[in-house]
Amino acid sequence: MFKKILGTGVTRVMNLLIGFITMMMGTKVLGPAEWGIGFTVLTDLTFLLIGVELIAGNGLVYFTPRKKLPTLMLVSYVWIIFVIVLYALLFWILSHYPVTFDRLVPRGYEGLTLLLTLIYSFHGFNLNIFLGKEKVSTYNWIFLLQILVQVSSMALFIFVFHLHDAHAFIYSLLCGYSTAFLVGFFALLPMIKNEGYDPILVTAKEMLRYGSVIQLSTLVSTLNRRLSIFLLRQHCSEDAVGVFGAGTQVGEGVKVFGVSVSMVQFSRLSNLTNQEKIAKLTVKFLKITVVLTLIALAVIAILPVDFYEWLFSDQFGQVKVILLLLSPGLLFSAVQLIFANYFMGTGVPKYNLYASLVGLAATIPSTLLLIPRLGIQGAAISFSITYLAIIVYQWLVFRRLTGVKMKELLLTKEDWTWFKEEIFAIFAKK
Repeated sequence: MFKKILGTGVTRVMNLLIGFITMMMGTKVLGPAEWGIGFTVLTDLTFLLIGVELIAGNGLVYFTPRKKLPTLMLVSYVWIIFVIVLYALLFWILSHYPVTFDRLVPRGYEGLTLLLTLIYSFHGFNLNIFLGKEKVSTYNWIFLLQILVQVSSMALFIFVFHLHDAHAFIYSLLCGYSTAFLVGFFALLPMIKNEGYDPILVTAKEMLRYGSVIQLSTLVSTLNRRLSIFLLRQHCSEDAVGVFGAGTQVGEGVKVFGVSVSMVQFSRLSNLTNQEKIAKLTVKFLKITVVLTLIALAVIAILPVDFYEWLFSDQFGQVKVILLLLSPGLLFSAVQLIFANYFMGTGVPKYNLYASLVGLAATIPSTLLLIPRLGIQGAAISFSITYLAIIVYQWLVFRRLTGVKMKELLLTKEDWTWFKEEIFAIFAKK
């Protein structure tokens, strides 16, 4: 188990390093305004994926051990195409209201945003199936291929084709997602057996019922970021969006270990039935996540402002302040993933929905109150407030369902022994 976490962590660290290279090219060459446009498109992609992932999302990890792969593929592919067509129609309608539409999607990037959503949806299907089958190493290799192609193509667009606007970043995303999808598709083909189909409509309803709760739950983080960008564009500038985007993307790097742990956790829990074992594993995953995230946050806090100005340019000096204000929220959001995966892995994702509603109740007033007054700093504070509200609710529910007490979350000698045994086991197998 720990070997899978370590392998996923190494992949995510490489993603972090490549992400820094991407941001350096983007912020230094493109500038904060164009980088802000690229970040807005990426955020719009995340928002649009909520509709796609009502069926073809993380719920696939849960259904993969329980349903036949041809059924999951047929239902997911049909749903993806249906949603993209629906989005295209919605975009066409909104195009008749250009002032409103431009605030939602940067002008000239509407078609690219839809194309990104389509390709990533097929790519995401492959990744979720690999996790559901506990093929974590395959997942990691394909994810690594995606980011390597992405950063290489961005360098090509900027330094060879001299494309110095947000298109360079968007085109690199298209190259990365497309390559990874094709490789993942051919890696998935040998797993498709001539085993017939589950009842299509029944399966689709089950997937929609399960996935709708999950995706409504992810709405909070997406809405928080999208609402923050909308208000920053209204009250500040496109440059402010670029600076905030750089800060949040560095912050995502801090969550690298938490994301790695949670991915292995979800894959593992979806294949278990013993509730007591699931609860104990969740607590272990939670402790690992907190320790590793705190270490990453400490590194971020030590780095001086000059480092970020050197990394991105002197126009991004506020990134250090943004990261410090984001730090509590980054820790809370890493913990939130562990609780969320427990609820999804045990078939009760409704509690993630309720947690999202709690977070939403914190998101809307905090962003509306803080961003007009504090700008970028207000957006960062709002992020932390939202995730604090979420984990408080999740902990109360988790404690009620499992009987785990607060003192059991403290690190013990047994935890350190288990940690060392897992580490030694990795090297013993080499």
